[in-house]
Amino acid sequence: MPSDAAFELHAVSKTFGAHRALDRVTLTVAAGEMLALIGPSGSGKSTLLRALNGLVRIDRGEGWVEAFGEPVQGEERVSDRVRQLRGRIGFIFQQFNLVGRLSLYSNAALGLLGRVPAWRGVLGLWPRAEAQGVMAALQRVGVAEYAGQRASTLSGGQQQRGAIARALVQKADAVLADEPVASLDPASARRVMELLQDLNRKDGLTVVVTLHQVDFALRYCSRIVALQEGKLAYDGPPSGLDRNCLVQIYGPEFEDVLVEGQQP
Repeated sequence: MPSDAAFELHAVSKTFGAHRALDRVTLTVAAGEMLALIGPSGSGKSTLLRALNGLVRIDRGEGWVEAFGEPVQGEERVSDRVRQLRGRIGFIFQQFNLVGRLSLYSNAALGLLGRVPAWRGVLGLWPRAEAQGVMAALQRVGVAEYAGQRASTLSGGQQQRGAIARALVQKADAVLADEPVASLDPASARRVMELLQDLNRKDGLTVVVTLHQVDFALRYCSRIVALQEGKLAYDGPPSGLDRNCLVQIYGPEFEDVLVEGQQP
């Protein structure tokens, strides 16, 4: 595996019942890339993303997945090292995946688990330096003023920024974001995408994000991979995604996935 690769998939397939979600997908994600996964609903975007850190087990066969040069899974077996690898990979979910009854601070601090003793996490007794790091992360994403509020009382955009702060606290080398803006209003969605782009450009984090909003993929990501019925339909720069290409991927109604006024 190339030394500059953050993730690599080789001939990866995944079947759910009679549905083949991924069909022999081969893909390399370079360290420091910001890559968008796009495609119609059911095309395999989320399945591919979750296969990268072993949340979805791929089909038995020749396929395999690696992260940072180490095996994640292959032959229907997840590597014994997957927990350590997940410590280097932040995962951001569409529905935020925060504990609603805990404060935003406590949710962000959960990124420390694995680096501090478990009993400290249970009791919320974080070392001073680590506690300062949590507040710095919340400040970085613009929600430090809400640190003491229960996560359930915050807006979707604030919660999603809290989830990004948790990845910062985790000191992840890569961030996988599964439709992180699908539940947000346009302004909050732009703010979240700007934060992910900032982490990529300033911190050098590898970012892989699934998106339904094609205009966001064009605007914020340097590389776009499109899936169609579990197969790669496009892999290249935003400039290559012209109208004809999008029609082939989404069908003649592809304008429905674009924000009004955005014409590639």
